Amino acid sequence: MNSNTSYSRRGVLSLLAAGAASTLAGCASSSPRPFSATPVAFAPPPQQQLRAGRSPELDAMYGSVVDGGFVIPAVPYWQINPRYYRQQVVDPTGERPGTVVVDTASRFLYLVEPGGTAMRYGVGIGREGFSWEGEGVIQWRRKWPTWTPPAEMIARQPQLAKYSADNGGQPPGLDNPLGARALYIFQGGEDTLYRLHGSPEWSSIGKAVSSGCVRLMNQDVIDLYERVPEKARIVVWQ
Repeated sequence: MNSNTSYSRRGVLSLLAAGAASTLAGCASSSPRPFSATPVAFAPPPQQQLRAGRSPELDAMYGSVVDGGFVIPAVPYWQINPRYYRQQVVDPTGERPGTVVVDTASRFLYLVEPGGTAMRYGVGIGREGFSWEGEGVIQWRRKWPTWTPPAEMIARQPQLAKYSADNGGQPPGLDNPLGARALYIFQGGEDTLYRLHGSPEWSSIGKAVSSGCVRLMNQDVIDLYERVPEKARIVVWQ
């Protein structure tokens, strides 16, 4: 792909993707790309139901889930901006099917589908100085992962030493920062320390508040985990 094609695709994403408004070191942000319009929803929840704050579809999508021996609490989705609900949209990325695209500026993650659509998820991202951009591969993934904070994080937060690699990390569970699923991003065969992962902190979706990577609601990361192909390509834009 030449630079003009890349610029054109990013320009399309800029026009379509904004207006729609973790936990490991190695995730740092740079200058945000400007965006100016909302993606066209392919199958949005009924607007009359959203105005009332609830819908049967969303109750099912974000209801309580029993998974891996844990009971994931329901998400009060009516307290979240509707643009961050999981939904199928017209693909704004121009990437090939099976590619994951993270648009950190707009707080969206896209999984590109065949036929010109994509599944879009709302995400939360790390604060300035804690994000990453580029292209890589989802090298491996885990259900209910153990979380091991890196040494740099432990140096900043000594109370996390009990979860160091030497101590075996933090066991899986509802209070584990990686949530119900984690997707591990590699670049050139090396771990970037960049993760896509679940989180019980639903209020952080659409915001830049964590000291880590890209977080999704647990219900959404479970859905994403089941859809992402093995060794999927991932592109992260700032």
